[in-house]
Amino acid sequence: MTETDPKADLHHYLQDARDALLWKLEGLSEYDIRRPMTPTGTNLLGLVKHLTTVELLYFSYAFDRPFVDPPSWFRQDAEPNEDLWATAEESRAYIVETYRRACAHSDGTIDALGLDAVGHLPWWPAERGATTLHRVLVHVIAECHRHAGHADIVRESIDAVVGLQDGNAFMAPGDRTWWEDYRNRLERVAQEAGRS
Repeated sequence: MTETDPKADLHHYLQDARDALLWKLEGLSEYDIRRPMTPTGTNLLGLVKHLTTVELLYFSYAFDRPFVDPPSWFRQDAEPNEDLWATAEESRAYIVETYRRACAHSDGTIDALGLDAVGHLPWWPAERGATTLHRVLVHVIAECHRHAGHADIVRESIDAVVGLQDGNAFMAPGDRTWWEDYRNRLERVAQEAGRS
């Protein structure tokens, strides 16, 4: 029988998503990490900035564990979507370091509290505003993995780099020609289905 530690398991999956997200920035220019790649402006550095906000809201403020020196965008009068893009003055280093500090602060909360510890989420509906660390961990894991998935697609759109993390493509093996043939086959199938 294998022993498990539910909190450690949850924490592990959260850390996997954090690592995958930051890896998507590696090797790219300032322009490429900031450029909007979807009609709604999704960009890599903005995803990191947004998940910094998520870490702070859910693991810091929800459990009354204030974060020292919150980031410039973490304020009541922030414009809509301010945490989804980086200004020219906000460096990659500043945002990544702030994200890492927020994650470390979150890790402190996770380590200090039991899964049944109660936190308060005033931005959630009143009937769900009081919640547990367990539920917050599940929520933040889902959000981090969702945005890491967005980052996968954005990064692939920029330079065709794919994978879960460096050295772990988690993709079928194939060179550029194989992938082009594969994609062309899918396009043909889609066109055929569209004519039906």
